[in-house]
Amino acid sequence: MSELLEVDDLRVEFGAMTAVAGVSFRVEPGETYAIVGESGSGKTTLIRAVAGLLPSHAGSVRFQGRELRGMSARAFRPLRRHMAMTFQDPVGSLSPRLTVRSILTEPYRIQGIRKRDLDAEARRLLKLVGLTEEFGGRYPYQLSGGQACRVGVARALALEPKLLLADEPTAGLDVSVQGELLNLLNDLRERLGLAMVIVTHNLNVVQHIADRMGIMYLGRFVEEGATEDIFSAPRHPYTLCLLSANPVPDPDARLERVALLGEPPSPATRPTGCEFRPRCPFAKEVCRRPPEWKVAGRHGVRCLKPLYEQRGSE
Repeated sequence: MSELLEVDDLRVEFGAMTAVAGVSFRVEPGETYAIVGESGSGKTTLIRAVAGLLPSHAGSVRFQGRELRGMSARAFRPLRRHMAMTFQDPVGSLSPRLTVRSILTEPYRIQGIRKRDLDAEARRLLKLVGLTEEFGGRYPYQLSGGQACRVGVARALALEPKLLLADEPTAGLDVSVQGELLNLLNDLRERLGLAMVIVTHNLNVVQHIADRMGIMYLGRFVEEGATEDIFSAPRHPYTLCLLSANPVPDPDARLERVALLGEPPSPATRPTGCEFRPRCPFAKEVCRRPPEWKVAGRHGVRCLKPLYEQRGSE
């Protein structure tokens, strides 16, 4: 299957600081790909650069086979309708001066699409995300967090995109509302044949919805693979630490608990050698050398001594 989105060695810099330091990944049509990491790891910067909302400084972003980096705004405009984004603050991302109906139909006006019944489109989009027609007359301040998230998803889907980029879609929501939203996204993916890239720090979200995932630390991917493989057999110590801190509903589950040491360093003052070394519970002298990306099948890891090699030598 050909890739819908291809990101290769993408770099984003803010002055002397490198926020995204050479990230590569692929997304196939109909697939959900998750980008996971702590706050400050560069997840949101990466996804905004992919969407063209932030400038990137090196690498490649190809969507439907076309290179987006360096493309003029005029050339990118017709492609943008096929790549939509939802934002971390659902209420704050909606204009407080517009009704929900106006918010949902705004993409048609921006794209100059006139031969549409906008009232009918607003009703269709509300129904698509499980909201009744009367929500069209409300303003954002009259919505709950979950309802605002659904409006944001509806607006993103107005022009029937092929790819949805979702930045922390469940942030700040109650657990029950998170579950409802994830079920909605899964349902929309199946019904619409939609591909999704989801940025999150919530591993329960990833396990529920993602086919594949990339683990991001200090602007780089340190592990990438099928979600099931990473949850069952993580290869990077950082991944193991994140999984160890993830609450598991099964009280009888016997898990290896490994503490994540200290706080993440600033991208402006990167550690030498393996950048995770100062926080790694398994660090050895060899980790003073920078690791290379190792790939086995479709599972990649950036570690000089991956966990499976450590355990094999014990």
